[in-house]
Amino acid sequence: MDAILRFFELKLEESRNFLVAEAMKLVKQIPGVQDKIIEEYSNLLAGMEPSLKPYRGKIHTYDSLPNTALAKEDILQTMRSMAEKEQDKWQDGFVSGAVYHGEAEHIDFLNQVYAMHSQANPLHADLWPAVNKYEAEVISMTAKMLGAEQVQTTEVCGAVSSGGTESILLAMKTYRDYYREKRNIQKPEMVLPVTAHAAFLKACLYFGIKPVRVPMDKQGKVDAETAKLSCNANTIVMVGSAPTFPHGVIDPIAELSEFARKKGIGFHTDACLGGFVLPWAEKLGYPVPLFDFRLPGVTSMSVDTHKYGYAAKGTSVVLYRSKELRHFQYFTTTEWPGGMYFSPTFAGSRPGALSASAWAAMLSLGEQGYMQATEKIMQAAATIKFGIQDIPEISLIGDPLWNLAFRSESLNIYRIMEEMSQKGWSLNGLHKPSSIHICLTLRHCQEGVAERFVEDLQQAVQKVKENLSEKGEMAPVYGMAASIPDRTLVSELLQMYMDKIYEV
Repeated sequence: MDAILRFFELKLEESRNFLVAEAMKLVKQIPGVQDKIIEEYSNLLAGMEPSLKPYRGKIHTYDSLPNTALAKEDILQTMRSMAEKEQDKWQDGFVSGAVYHGEAEHIDFLNQVYAMHSQANPLHADLWPAVNKYEAEVISMTAKMLGAEQVQTTEVCGAVSSGGTESILLAMKTYRDYYREKRNIQKPEMVLPVTAHAAFLKACLYFGIKPVRVPMDKQGKVDAETAKLSCNANTIVMVGSAPTFPHGVIDPIAELSEFARKKGIGFHTDACLGGFVLPWAEKLGYPVPLFDFRLPGVTSMSVDTHKYGYAAKGTSVVLYRSKELRHFQYFTTTEWPGGMYFSPTFAGSRPGALSASAWAAMLSLGEQGYMQATEKIMQAAATIKFGIQDIPEISLIGDPLWNLAFRSESLNIYRIMEEMSQKGWSLNGLHKPSSIHICLTLRHCQEGVAERFVEDLQQAVQKVKENLSEKGEMAPVYGMAASIPDRTLVSELLQMYMDKIYEV
């Protein structure tokens, strides 16, 4: 009964959001309203200029090509000065996620690999067969790490993509085309948790799939019973995260994937964040529920080599339970006058050097290296989790392993975040519910960093307690939905933010 009530509450919320959006369209037609909104947004973004454009007035701006070539050493020196400033932001472990390894020796090694293959392009497989080797082996190593050896009846396979978003887009496009051919589903639907990565919503927009979003429970996991009730004859795929990006908890993937298997629909495990951590955490004895191809209902997965695989930025792996399913990912055409054209992923030309660096990174660590890295991260996480539990004004969301989110019932969490920013921490602001997120990496495993985080957090909470009369959300721009109720307005703000990024 509870699940049925939650299902209808979900439908009512969808109707409410639609009505609010339509009402805002009408309101903005009132003379002067649109101009006022733009003025307010512009004032907000103006305050972000120093962080968005820190080099204005300090380093020459090139808004058009120089008349004559610049000296290569001058170019390199300019770039070095910016790179050094930006490295200072993350190398000491004060940033959530972003840089997952960061040791100078490892970076130098990957840079050497990249330089060796800087001209390689997998589109021309005959010219660079080494890249074929790298990609095939990256896929195979990743698949076996995620339970492929336990799959007896089919062959787990996949492709190398440019990142987690492309891996997710590829998988969702694949399901759309597969079920269009197999079941003639013309109005496909995807059942996904509200906590699933935003890339799934991007896939819905790009590929004409209706998103059916399912709320989370009090522990941050998707509400499994509501997810089951949300499936119908048009459902092509269900989604679960291992773990969720916002709160670091693992959805009930065993239960949902088995339901999907019995219904004859796809199930995608998004392990972009956890794919290179959870297998080793499990071997180390941490409580990791099954989430991979050992579950017969899991038909595809996404896992990022450029996160905890410690490769250079720009690679991920999308995996499928069968080659038949993967075939619907490919693009081929025989009608083009330029010849037969085919590509396994969205891009035509791709940087083979990135695939090479993923291969090299995986070999340079091996199972032992990944186990050691995972143990360090889990130890740092334990220090921070215990520290959070000792601060009565804040609490963790769910029971995360290393990707932590915490909230407050009594204090403005964004003010706590602002205080942490003043102490040098770059954290992620979340909403629905309002909370703060820190994704722990090897950068946080340096001596004293986890302890420093706990100490600074205690001080930040205490300072906010002492200034309870202060008002306002102080949410970062990507968390503005916490204080602006209408999605349309938030989207417009984010569009202006992106416009600002591309200004010279």
